[in-house]
Amino acid sequence: MEDRQALLLKLTRKLVICTGTTLGVLIIFFFSNHFSSNSSRSYLTLIVFAAGLIGGFVSIQQRIHRVSDLELKHLSQSWSSVLLIPIYGGIFAIAIHVIFLSEIITGGLFPQYSVLKFSTPATLADFKSFFEDTLPRSGQDAAKMIFWAFCAGFSERLVPQIIQNVQSKT
Repeated sequence: MEDRQALLLKLTRKLVICTGTTLGVLIIFFFSNHFSSNSSRSYLTLIVFAAGLIGGFVSIQQRIHRVSDLELKHLSQSWSSVLLIPIYGGIFAIAIHVIFLSEIITGGLFPQYSVLKFSTPATLADFKSFFEDTLPRSGQDAAKMIFWAFCAGFSERLVPQIIQNVQSKT
């Protein structure tokens, strides 16, 4: 079996490559869309996903020193295993974003949004506007959202526990 330190180094390189590539793609997407159109659309969902993704990558990096040699060998040989946890982190970040938007959870620790009203009945334009124009109410609310998105990616149990708590209360 390969030396543990060599496996840790190999896995860390994969994490750096994955993180850098993912962030690079998101930045290119953001800037290509931002500068190629005259719209003032919000990329909040993309920012939330990126924060969750980064949280997932940091979580893996924090945990790799505690995994068994067998798990470490598997992780260092598999790109999909390295990418799966951060992708879950991005998905969980979007889920917590939706939870906050719906005001299922409220309070001083959680972000508040300026949400546009839908017409009755709701139209496709309402949904498009919702995703493009819904913004945090203040700079502090934006920071809270990024923080919680990072936490959702970092702690893979956070969002499932929130969902279970909400489900048990209904």
